[in-house]
Amino acid sequence: MRRVSLLLALWWASSSAHAVPVEEHFTVIAGGNAVGHLIAKRDGARVEIDYDFKNNGRGPTMAETLRLGADGLPLEWTIRGTTTFGSRVDEHFVRDGGSVRWRDSVGEGSAQADEGALYIGQSASPWALGLYARALLAAEGGRLPALPGGELRIEAGEAVAVGEGEARRVVRFHAISGLSLNPTFFLLDEQGALFGIVSARFGVIRKGYEGEVDALGEKSDALARERLEAISRSIAHRFDAPVRVRNVRVFEPEKLALSTPVDVVFHGRHIAGVQPAGSVPSPGEVLIDGEGGTLLPGFYEMHGHIGQEGAILNLAAGVTSVRDMGNDNASLQRLIDSIENGTVAGPRIHRSGFIEGRSPFNSNNGILVASQSEALDAVRWYAARGFHQVKLYNSMNPAWTAAAVAEAHRLGLRASGHVPAFSNADAMIEAGYDELTHINQIMLGWVLDPEEDTRTLLRLTALKRLADLDPQSPRVRRTMDAIVAKNVAVEPTLAIHENLLLNRDGETPRGAAGYIEHLPIGNQRDAKRAWTDMSAPGDAEAYAAAWERILATLREMHARGVFLIPGTDLGGSFNFHRELQLFEAIGFSPAEVLRRATLDMARYLGEDQRLGSIERGKLADFFLVPGDPTTDLRETMKIRMVVKDGVVHFPAEIHPHFGIRPFAEPPRIERPALATTR
Repeated sequence: MRRVSLLLALWWASSSAHAVPVEEHFTVIAGGNAVGHLIAKRDGARVEIDYDFKNNGRGPTMAETLRLGADGLPLEWTIRGTTTFGSRVDEHFVRDGGSVRWRDSVGEGSAQADEGALYIGQSASPWALGLYARALLAAEGGRLPALPGGELRIEAGEAVAVGEGEARRVVRFHAISGLSLNPTFFLLDEQGALFGIVSARFGVIRKGYEGEVDALGEKSDALARERLEAISRSIAHRFDAPVRVRNVRVFEPEKLALSTPVDVVFHGRHIAGVQPAGSVPSPGEVLIDGEGGTLLPGFYEMHGHIGQEGAILNLAAGVTSVRDMGNDNASLQRLIDSIENGTVAGPRIHRSGFIEGRSPFNSNNGILVASQSEALDAVRWYAARGFHQVKLYNSMNPAWTAAAVAEAHRLGLRASGHVPAFSNADAMIEAGYDELTHINQIMLGWVLDPEEDTRTLLRLTALKRLADLDPQSPRVRRTMDAIVAKNVAVEPTLAIHENLLLNRDGETPRGAAGYIEHLPIGNQRDAKRAWTDMSAPGDAEAYAAAWERILATLREMHARGVFLIPGTDLGGSFNFHRELQLFEAIGFSPAEVLRRATLDMARYLGEDQRLGSIERGKLADFFLVPGDPTTDLRETMKIRMVVKDGVVHFPAEIHPHFGIRPFAEPPRIERPALATTR
């Protein structure tokens, strides 16, 4: 029997059959705006939860019912509703003595569980964090085995005062590890009930305390940053001497081939030389044995919405540069500062200025505008702060786009984005877009009626209509010809569309097959679920046919010389490797894919004089794999070492901090007495 803490006893007493029914009300906040609610009604052992929010025209809708045992843990738990992208949820858990059974999107499972084993609701609302926390705080050492697998750990943190007068109370930060790649930071009140889970971008907070979200979000992000800073210190190898990576072949983007065996020498931030293999090293050099492997220039992930948690994992995946396509501007600047001053490991970041129109469906990111004048002011704000481009979004009034694009061009910025609702790609090309974001934004114009609203999930679910698309229709030909004639770049974000259209409950996604078994059990479980509702007869087949139509369209674009840009909108990291594999599926050779993700992107962003290839005088941004990725792109998963700005990182040292089983061993290093690492 595990010991029962005072916290658990106090909470359970307030929820017992003898207590007065209790309701907990929470507000869901995104970008400073209320976008939904969470309501938990407790009546003795029964808890009913209503969780619903919509941000950017989408979000989960969940109804939960729990029956709790004398220990405060679920005897029965039912979760029904729809996920963010609309797939149906029908999850059920039951505990009967030491036997437990469950059904989630992966399938059915059962176990003979110890009394302390804790079931993790796959689609549970944030209210479950309080339940997990109480059980963990009552457990010896703050640890419990989890179902369907893994282990949870909890740490209690700082207490903070919130509210004023009679509303003043003291709440405490806690962190649970084991739910996902990063710890989850949240707050409990004095009775051990959930008070909130907040960050700079998103919050679920006890009703009446919405004004505390900004301060609590900053504190929560600071706690996460402290952890990442500690990890960054432990994984960064900086040498006070030249470093020679011996016996490697270098991918040469211009030649679409590997070099003969060479040694690559770098010192500080820059490459000092690419020398014939076996060259005599100068005194004091650090020697790294490449063992005949391949050095590739650092990758460019061109569609990120990067946060500090994903920065290190992108670096471990060989992604040394990320184009951020829309973010909380203040949070992004803090992350950039942390990366540039070396306190957080991560890629260099290129900023796109996100501009969105105000509407009931708007995304709460970047700058929201309610008029053309405000849109122009937003363009000027981004230009004055050195942003690379602006990105216009779904709720922008299409009538404002031409003026916004013209102002961006006048100030030296590119213009890109979604197709605003009630418009189409043809109009955006005419307005002057340099780049169209997401292939669905182009192809929807071929299957939607003008009055249909793409600010909702329709911009995703309507893709099943592509199954009946005539690729030779005037609509299609007009758009394709305009893209070619106006030299408009297209960033298709293939990997996210593959997940959207092909993921099925209980099945390993195609794109995750190469890495899913390396992930924590919670991430494996979440990957094996559909994104969209495919319950209607014929829908699954229509979505699969739509995927084939997307691939065919992009093959034609590639054949006609359209400049296609690799980006995921999935956080990068492992997903970026899948994006590159999908570029091969639309007609690129593996070597062409690698050039597109390196030198071509450096040129596109105007920095090919210092990045994009491994040459003397350029920045030391590259990574080491054991095989030949010009013949098999799957080799890019097996990264042994990443160098960014001359700092050496080994993914095998990074991944365990996130519960990931490493893919490859680090190379052997010889450090002479004069060389130091810190």
